Formats: sequence, C-alpha cells, structure tokens
Amino acid sequence: MSVVDSPVGWVNKHIRNYIESDGAKGHEWRSGVYTLLLTTIGRKSGQPRRTALIYQPYGDAYVVVASHGGAPSHPAWYKNLVANDTVQVRVGAEEFTAKARTASGDERAELWKLMNEVWPDYAGYQRKTDREIPVVVLDRV
Repeated sequence: MSVVDSPVGWVNKHIRNYIESDGAKGHEWRSGVYTLLLTTIGRKSGQPRRTALIYQPYGDAYVVVASHGGAPSHPAWYKNLVANDTVQVRVGAEEFTAKARTASGDERAELWKLMNEVWPDYAGYQRKTDREIPVVVLDRV
C-alpha cells in the first residue's frame, strides 16, 4: 500500500523534497530547526500516512510535539499512533521502525522545555487550547 503524504500543501512539498533528496533538502527546515518524517497507520483507513515534524534527539530516541498549531483537537497523526504505536521514522537518509509513546509527568515537563528551546511557538500553541499538547517519544525498535 502506498504512503499518503500530508494533504497540507507546504507540508506535502516539504516531504517530497525530503524524500527526493534523501534528506539533504528538508532535514534542516530552518536554521537550527530539524524535521523528521513520521509515518503512522491510519486508524480508519489502514493506509500509511506520512507527515513532517520538528524533532529533538533524546538519547537514542526522538521527540516530537502533537501541537496542531494549538487547535482544539489532536492532529490526525497523533490519533493514529495512539491507535497503533508502531511507526516508521525517517531522519535525514536513515529510516527505522519505532514505538511511539506519550511522555507524562516529569519526563513530559523536561521534554516540553527541550522542544520549546528549538521551537518557542509551542508555548503559544498551548495557550490557544484547553487540551494538554502531547509530547511524543519515538523509541527505536
């Protein structure tokens, strides 16, 4: 089954550039801000779905944030990984399988701070919504 990329125009283009260049274009999205490609399995469709997300390394794992720009609901990719925590990750040219988990407690607080250092807009997104924005750890399998 072929992967369905984000329907958001600029994200779709970003993913295409990332894939076509083997990560040379798109891995560093902005100066000092790096992205990975996350592929989840659609909880309704069963189709692989791919999006690009800002990340930070966390030991051997990677951390991403399910901000959805501060929207009232979680992004589809997050809902998908809650339903099926086995995901595919691409960081630059490297691809691997990971297990996704939502950080909580002290770990979430530490990782929230880490992610806000690279993308300060996350704090503003949190102020826009009543939901706690999930911080997700992608542990290599």
